[in-house]
Amino acid sequence: MLIDFFYTLRACKLPVSVKEYLALLEALDKGVIGPKAPEATSMEDFYHLSRTILVKDEKHYDRFDRAFSAYFKGVALLADYSKEIPEDWLKQLLEKELTPEQKAALEAMDWDALMETFRKRLQEQQERHEGGSKWIGTGGTSPFGHGGYNPRGIRIGGRGGNKSAVKVWDARLYRDYDDTQELGTRAIKVALRRLRKFARTSSELELDLEGTIQSTAANAGYLDIKMVPERHNSVKVLLLMDVGGTMDEHIQRVEELFSAVKSEFKHLEFYYFHNCVYDFVWKNNRRRFAEKIDTWDVIRKYNRDYKLIFVGDATMSPYEILQPGGSVEYNNAEAGAEWLQRLTHAFPHHAWINPEPQGAWGYRQSIALIQQMVGGRMFPLTLQGLEQTMRLLSK
Repeated sequence: MLIDFFYTLRACKLPVSVKEYLALLEALDKGVIGPKAPEATSMEDFYHLSRTILVKDEKHYDRFDRAFSAYFKGVALLADYSKEIPEDWLKQLLEKELTPEQKAALEAMDWDALMETFRKRLQEQQERHEGGSKWIGTGGTSPFGHGGYNPRGIRIGGRGGNKSAVKVWDARLYRDYDDTQELGTRAIKVALRRLRKFARTSSELELDLEGTIQSTAANAGYLDIKMVPERHNSVKVLLLMDVGGTMDEHIQRVEELFSAVKSEFKHLEFYYFHNCVYDFVWKNNRRRFAEKIDTWDVIRKYNRDYKLIFVGDATMSPYEILQPGGSVEYNNAEAGAEWLQRLTHAFPHHAWINPEPQGAWGYRQSIALIQQMVGGRMFPLTLQGLEQTMRLLSK
């Protein structure tokens, strides 16, 4: 009975022993849930019972959830084929597609040539174009427009897809990360708890159990209750989060991280940036150009004892890091590399958490640049990566 379920858990690298498996069978036989139980039993009841008996550590909850779903629901049931295909999916299929050979044949302009050619096109072009290789248009191989392909260009309007634009001419609205999202597991919180330094800084009181025992013993057995200020995590965290663009692919995981960070650290300050940090950051994405916060003010406001954590996929054009004016959204006076150097110098305890799969890092020139600028302190957004980050910052 349930032997295949046991083997599925073991195949998913869960440390489940035969003794625990037998304990689960015994619980079912005793009527904790099932036909012998006084109340009706659901699959959710079995889920909670089996997880309680079989999982010994919270960090394995997510792995258990995936194994449970794979065994009882089946992979085929994860897709609902009864739903209609979204219209935007069909439109994407109609966009111009190029073979790898055709893409390789396209020449990428350098920064100066690209900007100068763009100025000329704005002066010369008088009408809409589509499918070409020169003018500002859609669906072609021109460096200017959207819906087509070019190894290095300026996207004007439309939706990105190839992640190769060095500038974006469009009104882009970003959404704040949700800090109230309920986590499916507590594994991220468990990993963050490695970065803890408790101090009694609160006026609220809690029972001092050890002191009460000692005082009662010294008082001939008469109860003498001792109270002490409640302890809180005194670690200070400054969180800078990339939002919009390629980060849209990682919203759910970053929101889970953001929720966990807000619940674990009492002293938390957070700001948003896009792709790379420049001369300003913001707190509210809806008013990000109306309520800008000078990055210099952030550096001056917080002490060196703050732990600085960047969260971003570091996926962008290298120009955005190395070139003044390289930001995709405005003409920044100083290169992003200058601001990264200032921030990492102001906050020596720093790290970068990257939600992009680590296997893709070697194919992104910008990731290598950012990794070098943070002194190699870049870690993936995985449980192991978070544990490594917290271990580094706690030193």
